[in-house]
This record gives sequence, structure tokens and C-alpha cells, in this order.
Amino acid sequence: MFPGILFLLLLTAGSISSQPDLQDLADSPLFNSSFDEDGSTFFFSSPPMARPNFYPKLHNPSNNTDFTSGEESCNKSHWDIIQHLNLKEIKDKLTLIRPTRDSKKATEVYLDLLLYAILDVKEKEQKFVSYIWVDMWWFNDLLRWDADEYCGINSLPLPTKLLWQPDITVEERTEKDKATQSPYIHVQSNGSVLLRNDMVLVTICKMQVYKFPFDTQSCALSFKSVIHGEEEMVLLRGSDKESTREWSHDMIRTQSDWLFIDIESTNKTVNNFYITQSVLSYTITMKRRPILYVVNFILPVLLFLCLDLASFMISERGGEKLGFKVTVLLAVTVMQLILNDILPSSSDRIPLIAIYCIGIFGLMMLSLLETMLVMYLLERDSELQDNEAGKDQSLGEDLQEKTDKARVHICLKDVGALLCCDRSSVATPRELLPAGKQPIHSPLTEETHDFETEVLKALSLLLSSRNEEPGYWTRMTRKINRAFFIFYFVTAVVFLASMFHKWNEEDV
Repeated sequence: MFPGILFLLLLTAGSISSQPDLQDLADSPLFNSSFDEDGSTFFFSSPPMARPNFYPKLHNPSNNTDFTSGEESCNKSHWDIIQHLNLKEIKDKLTLIRPTRDSKKATEVYLDLLLYAILDVKEKEQKFVSYIWVDMWWFNDLLRWDADEYCGINSLPLPTKLLWQPDITVEERTEKDKATQSPYIHVQSNGSVLLRNDMVLVTICKMQVYKFPFDTQSCALSFKSVIHGEEEMVLLRGSDKESTREWSHDMIRTQSDWLFIDIESTNKTVNNFYITQSVLSYTITMKRRPILYVVNFILPVLLFLCLDLASFMISERGGEKLGFKVTVLLAVTVMQLILNDILPSSSDRIPLIAIYCIGIFGLMMLSLLETMLVMYLLERDSELQDNEAGKDQSLGEDLQEKTDKARVHICLKDVGALLCCDRSSVATPRELLPAGKQPIHSPLTEETHDFETEVLKALSLLLSSRNEEPGYWTRMTRKINRAFFIFYFVTAVVFLASMFHKWNEEDV
């Protein structure tokens, strides 16, 4: 009998000591916070209100309590915890209201964001497509139990629809989330609740394309409640920014043509439709990888400019230079049309790459106009030379006529050469007479022949000198070409240097 009484006393004492007050249990830190890598279950160690920078872990390695007492072992399970919490009867209550015993106290929701992938950045539509993981945890005052009493079970997975959840939305979101929501939510013995979801967000992001393609973009993701005000729900950052940045750098899988730089979070209070709400905003900073745009756009336009410079070595007389310059100018126009499909139609400042294309297009247009002016001057000079050649020809005819008259006059004085007075014989005296009847050379005929020869030589010398000497406008076009080439080259170098300086300077 005595051993039986002793056994009852021990059993009664054990049951009394194993049921501490739940409020004392919630206020006392039971374990150290920890987080497991597999993401399956979790445990909170202490209330996050005391340590806002903690991150929950899945198990507590220091909790090595042996629940085997003598010959009997602990046989508690999750079902026993559900029965203890009476979830079947209070499930409606758990989903309808905020999980707090004090309705005047705001529910503090801690949120962590992990950037998993940068899927797309649409400059034309000014949209940012990202794949993120979001962890939220808060305290539910209605769900608490003593883990020691239930074989050290600290975590209880429950269906997501069974418990109250914060009505969190993203202000910048333009499309519905297409990712599958988590079907389970994890509850800890001290009442802390963890909800983890992955989200594919399509959000509005105002693009600053002034330095495209050497630009850096910052896109914000602002989390807030849909209906709860600041007096009912407060959003807080779960981890410090260094940890969030390191996790994102380690976990990011794809970045498209962007390079992830930083992620920062800020807490603020906004007034939306007469409701003061708490907002937690994450700003993702990323830099574009410009090599593809440099090779496919900037470099070809620069090569077109070099071709236009090289066209100054082509002669203007053939007409090929004008056609070549027009072809190069049309090629730059096609590149501008491609650029128009990339950049947004509305922007606060004109992008530098648009100024780059317009500047090169303007230089090529000036070069084309200069070529047209030179060709016009050469054509005018050619017309003047043709007019002078006509005058020289009429002058030659006049001299020839005067020479013939002089020869006739000399022939009339020579009585012995009356036969030479014939017009045809004067023109070709040796051709009309037979070979055996050539006229006898006389000093008068020799004098006439010498005079004719000198006149013809003077006339030919005059015509040749006029043909060899360039015209006035031809000389002017050479000076214009030389001066414009120097101006063109210096302007192009200064313009390109200023453009690359603008691209490389830091944003203020």
C-alpha cells in the first residue's frame, strides 16, 4: 500500500509541475532562435518583439531532452496538440479575427524578402518581372502549448485556410500572382506563426533610361495591408539589410541581362483613402549588362560614321560619292527605328543614346549637303569652261578667216602666183595640184606659210592653257572640302568624347 501511495504522490506532483502558465511561457525565452536550411519546419526561440532582427530556424540543436521516463516512453503526437488547442471548435474564430487577446494592440507582422530571379525588365512598358520568396511571421495568442508536455514537439503544420493571415498586397503589382500558394502554415509552441510563399510579380517600375544602355535601375516592391490600418497591423523588417543582400546574392538564379547590385528596405506610414497604414518597401537595385547593345547598336553606328569620313577620298565628278553617303545615312535611320522600339515613349530626359544617334545623323546630313554643294559648284565651273571653249572656237575661226584673207592678199601681190587665188587652192594648194606640177617655192609663199604656222601655234597654245588650268569654282571646292573635312573630324571627336564622358559619369 505504501508504494502505491508514493507512486500517486509522484504522479500528482509531476502533472502539476508540467503545466506552467501559458502567459509566463509566452513571455519567457525558451530557446535560441535558429533556422534550418531545408525550409520544411521552423522554431522561434523568443518573441520577435524583443529581437526584431532574428530569423526563425527550424530546430533547436540544444534541445536534447530525453522524454523516456523509466520503462514508459512519450507517445504524444500532433493530433494530441490539436485536441489540446481545440482547433475543431475554434477554427472559425481563428480565421475571422486577428489572433490577439487585446484588440487595442496592433499585430506586428515581420516580413523578409529574398530575390530569387530577375525574369524580365520591359523598358517600353516600364514593367519589372521578378520571382521572389516572401517569409512572414507573427504571433497568435490563441495557439500555444508546452513543448515539454508533448514530447518536445515545437512545430505544428496546419492548413493555410485554417488560420488568420495578414492581407498583404504589393502596391506596384499590375497582374495577378501566377505562382502556387503554400498550402500549409507553421505554428510554434510559443504562438509564433510562419507563412512562406514564392511569388512571380509583374510590377510597375519607372525606368530612368537617360544612360541607356549603361543605366542602373531601382524598382520598389511596397508591401502593405489591404484594409487594416496602422492601429491594427504594423509591418516590420524581419532581417537586417546585410543579411537580405547576402541571401539574395547567394540564392539568385537568373538575372536576364541585368546584374543584381543591392536590396534595401524602409518602413513608412502612408495615408490611403483616409486610412493610415504601415508600409514596408523593398528597393531592388540592378545594373544593365551593356555589352550586347554596344556590339549590336553603338559600334555599328560608329562604323557608319567612319565610313562617312572615309568617303571624302571619293571624287565628286563620278556621282558615286553622293549615292554612297545617302546609303550610309539610310542605314543610321534604320538603327534609329530599332532604338524607337526599345526605349519608352515617355521619359523625363532625352536618352543619351538618342542624342548619340541624332548627333551622328546630323553630321552625316551636313556631309551630304556639303557634297551636294561641291557637285553644284563643279557643275557650274564645267558650264563656264564649256562657254569659254565655245568662245575660243569662234576666236579660232576668226583667226583662220583672217589668215586666209592675208594669204589671199599676199597671193594677189605675187603676179606669178595668180593661180593660188582660188579659195580651194588657198586652203590646200599641195593637194589640188598634180604631183609633177607642184608650184615653185618662192620667198612669198614661204613667208605666208611661216605666218600661218605661227598663228596656229599661238591658237593651240591658248586653247591648251585654258584646258589645263582649273576653273575658279574648282579651286574653291578643293578649299571647301579641306576645311569641311577638318571641321567634320574635330566635331565628331569632340561629340563622341562628350557622349562617352556623359555615359561614364556618376549619377548625382
